[in-house]
Amino acid sequence: MHSSSVDSPPRTSGPGIAARVAGALALPSVLLLVLVAVSWNPLMDLDGDIARTTHRWAVDDPDTTQASRILTDWVWDPWTMRALCAAAVLWLVLRHSAWWLALWLTATCALGTLFQQGLKAAIDRDRPVWPDPVDSAHYSAFPSGHAMTAVVVCGLLLWLLHLYGAGRVLWRIAVALAVVSVVGVGLTRVWLGVHWTSDVLGGWLLGALAVALAVASYQRFHGSTELR
Repeated sequence: MHSSSVDSPPRTSGPGIAARVAGALALPSVLLLVLVAVSWNPLMDLDGDIARTTHRWAVDDPDTTQASRILTDWVWDPWTMRALCAAAVLWLVLRHSAWWLALWLTATCALGTLFQQGLKAAIDRDRPVWPDPVDSAHYSAFPSGHAMTAVVVCGLLLWLLHLYGAGRVLWRIAVALAVVSVVGVGLTRVWLGVHWTSDVLGGWLLGALAVALAVASYQRFHGSTELR
């Protein structure tokens, strides 16, 4: 049995799971990216149908729209997520003197952001445009930066909790908060009419792929534990 706190030293286990997860995520991630890049008509039509429906709901329900703005701009904003990552880095350094792990976490989040912005520039997909917008956003649409950042940060923080032997209660709370955050931020981006559904799906897939690759690389070079 392991400790119920997150102060215990990292555990070890055999490598392989993260690499297999990355392999499983690679194909759907690349496929979606290609379909968006070539503007595959069935996907574009589905995106448009969903966007028009949710935008009509957003215009007709200003209270939910305002709540979505608060959640997406403050609670689940990428900068909020990066602040959580920074807090985890400080915890690793000050509480455990885990300098290499802190550097790895910082580099992973930074590279994830660079990868995300690079894809946005390369795909250069237009965001939805409305005569009566309820919100606005910058940069290109694919992938959703909010969705991808939430997955990367939440995924890495869950892995750290696993690594340090978080107890059952803490683990379940963390998983619940992560799921609500990841799903919630994706829904708010579509609801507010600033992203197509495939942008959010791309952010989720590519974020999960980034986490799996990061964990696999850490496993490969440092023999640390993986998500189970």
